[in-house]
Amino acid sequence: MTRLRYGLAIALLFGAAAAQAAPVVEVYKSATCGCCKEWIRHLRENGFEVRAHDVPDPAAHRAKAGVPQALGSCHTALVEGYAIEGHVPAADIKRLLAERPKARGLAVPGMPIGAPGMEVGTNVEPYSVLLIGPDGQTYRTYSRYPE
Repeated sequence: MTRLRYGLAIALLFGAAAAQAAPVVEVYKSATCGCCKEWIRHLRENGFEVRAHDVPDPAAHRAKAGVPQALGSCHTALVEGYAIEGHVPAADIKRLLAERPKARGLAVPGMPIGAPGMEVGTNVEPYSVLLIGPDGQTYRTYSRYPE
């Protein structure tokens, strides 16, 4: 009976650990982009597991994910069925995964100073995180920075 209890305790422990596993973010980026590396660090510091892929043409991955070129940035990521384009803060990705809206994903167009991975001193340009609709063409403001 003691072995059975021990076995059940171990199974519960591993089951709880698996349930709390960090979401895996697949990032497609240029090998030479330093800000992409900083954004990846931001994600890891906020609990995400990141698998970075150096690719010759990140824009091809953006197109494959259904993100309009007009919303493009320097890297495209995929997490749990959503596309993440550009320097999206980890908090917004967590909110997206918690709310699970019918959407293609999130985007921060361009490379605004002050967004995660684009920090330059204390400068912060106002920017918006956009929620991309399921059709990949419509979008709306999901959050604004600085708040």
